[in-house]
Amino acid sequence: MSKLVSTAFVKVEDLTTEILRKIGNTPLIPLRNIAKYENLPAGVEIYAKAEWYNAGGSVKARPALRMIEEGEQSGKLRPGMTILDSTSGNTGVAYALIGLVKGYHVKLVMPANVCNERKHLMASAYKAEIVFSDPLLSSDGAILKCREIFKEDPGHYFWPDQYNNPANWRAHFFTTAEEIWTQTDGKVTHFLAGIGTSGTVMGTSRGLKNKSQGVKCYAIEPAESLHGIEGLKHMSTSIVPGIYNEAELDGKLAVKTDDAYDMVNRLKDEEGLLVGTSSGAAVRGAVTLAKTLTNGVVVTVLPDSCECDVTHGVFCDKEE
Repeated sequence: MSKLVSTAFVKVEDLTTEILRKIGNTPLIPLRNIAKYENLPAGVEIYAKAEWYNAGGSVKARPALRMIEEGEQSGKLRPGMTILDSTSGNTGVAYALIGLVKGYHVKLVMPANVCNERKHLMASAYKAEIVFSDPLLSSDGAILKCREIFKEDPGHYFWPDQYNNPANWRAHFFTTAEEIWTQTDGKVTHFLAGIGTSGTVMGTSRGLKNKSQGVKCYAIEPAESLHGIEGLKHMSTSIVPGIYNEAELDGKLAVKTDDAYDMVNRLKDEEGLLVGTSSGAAVRGAVTLAKTLTNGVVVTVLPDSCECDVTHGVFCDKEE
């Protein structure tokens, strides 16, 4: 008879700490096949942060945790209050998860066309309350509806207001930038990230430039005002986040929806990575920038994996 092997169990009172420790310290993946097939110069390397390794499955776990914990520390978030914010999906999942383990009710406003997988995670798995906004107004419609709800009973809600909360970008200043710097041994020369709330690109850029002013940092946005890159904003036709400051960046790259979708499929076929459309846009932008270089270490962020994109039909055979 085989001998039973003892298993280490986490104490109930330590559960919150254990789950929240799974936020941050994500892998940095070399995209060698993409670089090879794009015929990049031998001196140019592309790396990507695999943010689906975070608890909650996306890069948004970092700012969600920081905003909630800064709210607790400031006294703005207290036991019995409801966490309220607008989301296009990923931040909502993170709020719902963190709220559940910390004991807060979470109320989320999102466009009605957010994918079913994220709706299920937020409402069924993590017990968040969901309010739907007009899908034709995209994330801007959710922002406006969230403001209306907050004004009805401001004392009942803690509204992180992710588009305007400095804790959003600080999360990346203190974690994402530090990790990239360490994982590249300080050799990173260029950084790119998409603009949603802009927390990732602003905080990571500030953190890397704090290490070395020589690091060049760029934002990525959809080329079209009506686009299919989930989570990203076309800035000239959207409500500009209060935490976004384009003057601090070295440039901005526009990526077409079709090119982002194509790169999603290439990452699957060439690197074995199943990622979302915002990740496809990030890598497309990174490749475009890398082609202008003779030497460099280019780093971007893969915000999440592909759950929504499978049902939205992003993955397809090239013959179709």
